[in-house]
Amino acid sequence: MLDFFPMPDLNKSLKHLRVLVLATTYPRWENDSTPHFVFDLNRQLAQKVETWVLVPHSGGAKYSEEMDGVRVIRFPYFFPTKLQHLCYEGGILPNLKSSWLARLQLPFFLVFQFLAILKTVRKHKINFIHCNWIIPQGFFALIMYKMFNIPYLLTALGGDVFAFRDIPGFRSLKNLILKHSYLCTANSHDLIEHLKLLSPTTKLQYIPVGVDENFFNENKFDPQLKTDLKITDLFLLAVGRFAEKKGFKYLIDAMPAILNEFPKTKLVLVGYGPKEADFKSQIKKLGLGNCIIFAGGKSRLELSRYYATADIFIGPSIVAKGGDTEGQPAAFIEAMASKTAIIASDVGGIKDMIEDGKTGLMVPQKDSGQITKAIFRLCKNNALKQHLEENGKQHIMKKFRWKAVAKQYMSIYELIDKDLEPSPPS
Repeated sequence: MLDFFPMPDLNKSLKHLRVLVLATTYPRWENDSTPHFVFDLNRQLAQKVETWVLVPHSGGAKYSEEMDGVRVIRFPYFFPTKLQHLCYEGGILPNLKSSWLARLQLPFFLVFQFLAILKTVRKHKINFIHCNWIIPQGFFALIMYKMFNIPYLLTALGGDVFAFRDIPGFRSLKNLILKHSYLCTANSHDLIEHLKLLSPTTKLQYIPVGVDENFFNENKFDPQLKTDLKITDLFLLAVGRFAEKKGFKYLIDAMPAILNEFPKTKLVLVGYGPKEADFKSQIKKLGLGNCIIFAGGKSRLELSRYYATADIFIGPSIVAKGGDTEGQPAAFIEAMASKTAIIASDVGGIKDMIEDGKTGLMVPQKDSGQITKAIFRLCKNNALKQHLEENGKQHIMKKFRWKAVAKQYMSIYELIDKDLEPSPPS
């Protein structure tokens, strides 16, 4: 079992639906540092809906298990399995950019994923697919629709909308996948606008990422964490995959100016990914080795302490070279739920979470100077900092709790379930 909390009461159980969830990001074991957002939604819905989740295998993970009512199936895609390197530890798109081994494994991944979907659909009599990511999972959902008339729901998360858009044919493929979907949800209004350009006729719905307020709250404040990290003054925190779109490069560039004003400041970077070597090289060139801590990946339980204990959370996200940018990063929501002041770039879906000057401070992307100014502003105005912390917490509790998010998905599931209900005899 993972670190769970009681299931909230949703709507009535659905009698006819047998759902297959497709994803590439899912917890592999207890206290895994892999993002939990797909799992957090499924655990809410699985008590009312027959659910299976199909995800890539990772070395050390079980091939099948039940997690809080959700049956999880993990398909291997390369042998020996310990060499599987395409998924997890940074994500598929960053891994493809940085690793020849990941690129080598891509065709094997696609073939084995299709076979695993086909097997699961037949074995468990699946009649509805909930597909996270338009490509590649959405392509296989489209095939299942064509082969077996199984409707599918798409959930776009950001990278899938922007990925491969310069490669001939991919725009048309995305349009085809979107056009045949029952509905496509997106976690930001910015993403909705990009989806409209891809497929104007597709039915779209904004549903945010949720947060588990039992995990992420100000009560997880732990002064021992600062002692363990040897932080005696300002504690800055950034969390996320070490990928280009996270913009950590610009936060690191801001550190010399921050240290001139607050010499004992420590920046803690929580995460992992293909850009880690680049960041460490950058830090070495700037002579910041004693001021920046690489904490590695952390479980949700550990993360909750980091969020609640940090003085300021910084999300310096950018629009990457290929156009990829943030949908709605869970880390931002978790930090705000932990009642921590937040500074973030004004890109992608971040604007759905943060109102400048009310629930956080917004800065232009790729601007280290503005990051520095925002940090100084909060450090020198405690009343403003407390104002942002309080308003940010209230905003998240009102709109981003998993219970509320799950009800929106449940309403979609109910419509599908009703469509699948056999007609009464005449």
